[in-house]
Amino acid sequence: MKVVLLADVKGTGKKGELCNVSDGYARNFLFPKKLAVEADNAALNELKNREEAKAHHKQEEINAAKETASKLEGKTVVIKAKAGAGGRLFGSVTTKEIAAEIKNSLKIEIDRKKMSAPDIKNFGEYTAEIKLYQGIVAKVTVKVTE
Repeated sequence: MKVVLLADVKGTGKKGELCNVSDGYARNFLFPKKLAVEADNAALNELKNREEAKAHHKQEEINAAKETASKLEGKTVVIKAKAGAGGRLFGSVTTKEIAAEIKNSLKIEIDRKKMSAPDIKNFGEYTAEIKLYQGIVAKVTVKVTE
């Protein structure tokens, strides 16, 4: 019997999958516990619509990430920091400070956890990578001045 799973079932499949199970397993276990419904036309149509919506949302996320990457690519962010003797900074410039400066100057919200930057403990220019989506990376130049 073909069923559409409403929840993950160990040994059978994941939520939203179309599975072929024995009639007794479906009638005695899956249906009473509301883990599955019979794969009739309405259930198959709903499954198809859900998959199409999921693909559409994923494509929208990819397009938004590409747009953000094009806005960020090649931009320079200037961060002012206090320094001690010999041009070394007090502390270091972190991804949190870089993300805040991108938000202030470029008006783009970036999650600091998706950013990777080298340890910035001196003045100069550095390159920070921002992972916006799987396979979409934007590189921003960070210029540290006094």
